[in-house]
Formats: sequence, C-alpha cells, structure tokens
Amino acid sequence: MASPALVVAARIFRQLTRDRRTMALIFIVPLVVMTLIGLSFPDTGVLQYIAPALIATLALFFSFLLTGISFLRERSQGTLERLMASPVSPSDIVVGYLGGFFIFALVQTLIILLYTIYVLDVSYRGDLWQIFVFQVVVIIGAVNLGIFISTFARNEFQMVQFIPLIIIPQIFLSGVIWPVEQMPDYLQWLAHALPLTYAVRGLRDIMLSGQSLIDVWLELAVMVGFAVIVSVLAAVTLRRSA
Repeated sequence: MASPALVVAARIFRQLTRDRRTMALIFIVPLVVMTLIGLSFPDTGVLQYIAPALIATLALFFSFLLTGISFLRERSQGTLERLMASPVSPSDIVVGYLGGFFIFALVQTLIILLYTIYVLDVSYRGDLWQIFVFQVVVIIGAVNLGIFISTFARNEFQMVQFIPLIIIPQIFLSGVIWPVEQMPDYLQWLAHALPLTYAVRGLRDIMLSGQSLIDVWLELAVMVGFAVIVSVLAAVTLRRSA
C-alpha cells in the first residue's frame, strides 16, 4: 500500500499536469526570463559573474511562487481541509505536497540552469552534477517556504504580497547585486540570517571557483537546516489551522 505522502504527491502531479496553461507557463516563463537576462548583459564578463547568483535567486523565486499559490488554491478549494480531516498526519501532508510541487520546481530549475550554460554560454568550473545537487537543496527549501508562507494568506493577492516581504529583501541583501562584505555591519548580520545568501555564495564557489560540495559544506548545511526547519514549521502550522 502506498504511503499517504506518496498518494498526496501523485494527486498533485496529476492535477498540475492536467492544467495545460500552468504546464505551459512552467516551461515558458523561465525561458523568457533567462532570454531577457541574456540580452540585458551584453558584457559576457558581467554575466559570467552574476549568473550563479541569478540561477540561485530564480530557483528560489519560481519555486516559492509556484508552491505558494498552488498550495493556497488547495486550501481555497477545500482539498487541504478534507485531508486534515482524514487519518493523514500533517507531516505526511507536507511531505506529499513537497514531493508533488518539487517535480515541477525541479523542471523549472533545470530549464534555468541548462539554458544559462548551453544557450547563454555561461562557463562553469565545478562539476555540473554538483551544481545540480546544490540547486536541489535550494528548491527543497523554497518549496517548503512556499507551503509555510501560504498558510498566512487567504487569497492569491495576499500571497503575491509576501514576495516583497520574503524574496526582494533577500535579493538586495544576499550578495546578488552588491557584495555582502561591503554592506554596513547591521546589514551583514541580517544577510547572514537569509538562506539566499548561502545559496548564492555556495553556487558561486562551485561555478566560479571550481569548489566541490565538500568545500561548500557550510552553505550546504545551512540550506539543509533551513529546509528542515521550514518543513517542521509548515507541519505545525497545518496542525494549528485544522
């Protein structure tokens, strides 16, 4: 007999694959965004440096947005309430939704990564599989974050309003635009509390410096810890809202 989490994940997969418009957007939006980014950086040297940060940022952004809005729709349609009334535990629900949404977040991340490397011709020094593994950890954390944050929104508009609160500050403070070391001390302290800071730093070290996953163990451990903590918070929030 399949586990409850696997059943939930399979239902999410079937539901999203039947929505042709959503499937089209999952494939098209990353391609359009990365094309615009490539055209916006005619200086290949600048693009080579900023590409790892953009890959990490867009993976976090797309995964958070896809999961948050989709999970919110599950709540508004009453699906989540029916699951909570069943013998399925909150942890099974979170793991199931994570598995279902993770597949599509992974597809978007692969599109971003492969398009950046093979179409925009961004070079990298580390192993491609290690870049991919690091990105997997990033999107697991982003999917769990989307599930957790969506519990505080009652409609899609409110969910979108969390983007300026959750995502945009990380873009400005994580070293994507400006090095963290050159920020005021109080902003550096804040930056070191943000997961995207470690995602950007770890991916840059792998892609630009040729380091391995072992070399970026601290960044990897922080991202894993973030994913675990947010998943636990999501399960606790579900229990309280039931």
